[in-house]
Amino acid sequence: MRIVHLVPGSGGGFYCENCVRDNALARALLRTGEDVRVVPLYLPPMEDSPAARSGVPIFFGGINVYLQQKSGLFRKTPRWIDRLFDASPLLRWAARRAGSVRASGLGETTLSMLKGMEGNQAKELRRLVEWLGSSEPCDVVHLSNALLLGVGAEIRRRLGVPLVCSLQDEDSWLEAMEEPWRGRCWEALAEAARQADAFTAVSRTYAGIMGGRLGIPPERLHVVLPGIDPEEFSPPPAPPDPPAVGFLGRASESLGLGILAEAFLGLRESPTFRTLRLHVTGGATEDDRPFLKSLQARFADRGAAASVKFYEDFGTAGRREFLRSLSVLSVPAPSGAAFGLYLLESFASGVPAVQPLTGAFPEILEATGAGVLYHPNTPEALAEVLGDLLGDPARRAELGRRGREAVERRFNLDVLARKMKEVYRKVARP
Repeated sequence: MRIVHLVPGSGGGFYCENCVRDNALARALLRTGEDVRVVPLYLPPMEDSPAARSGVPIFFGGINVYLQQKSGLFRKTPRWIDRLFDASPLLRWAARRAGSVRASGLGETTLSMLKGMEGNQAKELRRLVEWLGSSEPCDVVHLSNALLLGVGAEIRRRLGVPLVCSLQDEDSWLEAMEEPWRGRCWEALAEAARQADAFTAVSRTYAGIMGGRLGIPPERLHVVLPGIDPEEFSPPPAPPDPPAVGFLGRASESLGLGILAEAFLGLRESPTFRTLRLHVTGGATEDDRPFLKSLQARFADRGAAASVKFYEDFGTAGRREFLRSLSVLSVPAPSGAAFGLYLLESFASGVPAVQPLTGAFPEILEATGAGVLYHPNTPEALAEVLGDLLGDPARRAELGRRGREAVERRFNLDVLARKMKEVYRKVARP
């Protein structure tokens, strides 16, 4: 089977969970002998991704998308001019600018993309369709997220190829928009969703949310749990001493780093946890700099600056080293999450997690038995549960063992490939 996977890049500036998920899926399918072509959109892909090694050009370059949204002139420029703005170094620079991954302010552009050929990026869509049409025919086109449905609908119409669409955290992006763009985008998304032959949600929780919001018939909505290669991560030979709590994700207020920081500072007031450390990795954007600056000032004021370490390398090797330094992981995302792939990486490393009672976290921890939930999502509640777990090494070891076993058994690349290929076979035409 030949699969074309359209995946947005992140520019490499921060830990992009969807990017890691897409890379894992491509690797899983390639391992089973499928013919997979990963097509990067918007920004350059992660350096260790199949897309980075494929030689496929970037489509819908982020700068061109922006310029074509703002000016009719750039909707008519020749390709040689557009190509200048699609240069990878320039796109990586743009990815670091403030607002590059912020939904607020991008409502009009998101709506335009959902309109497909009726949007301001029609020139970019025409180029992608022509490129796909000139390539060897494929059996399935897989969209990384539902915000690409405007693009996928035109591909399906022009090339007659079945369309599969992943679902993960689109609601967080849309709900962060101002009106009227939020409402208009939800309406356009529901309309575009009719064009997809199948959807794959990363959890039962998120399937319920998006299935109801977009009116997706149950027979077209499948739950395909993410997976990782457990061999890429391994538990350390001994628990870290002194103990450390960790945060893996974009270092932002929106993902709850501030909540974890306050819980950490509260724990350090106890003599029992005076040597506790806080480790953080996942990068940041320009938007996050003021928050991080205030956070570091807070650590300094409380005499904890020397006990906080930011890991700069959040590639696979860097995350492996980071996770082996932890006693417990916590990403207290206030809005929850559709899944939380960082949890699988933590569990594969034998590190349990403490997560809020939001989003799909209850579903994941129930399926793995590798962590503890807390409520409400406050620094005080988090500190209490973290303190109990940090003070019970035997329980941490048992939760870590369960997590590792769950990844090896249920959340690995072989299971991921098998489940996804079942979906492909249901929609692929002879």
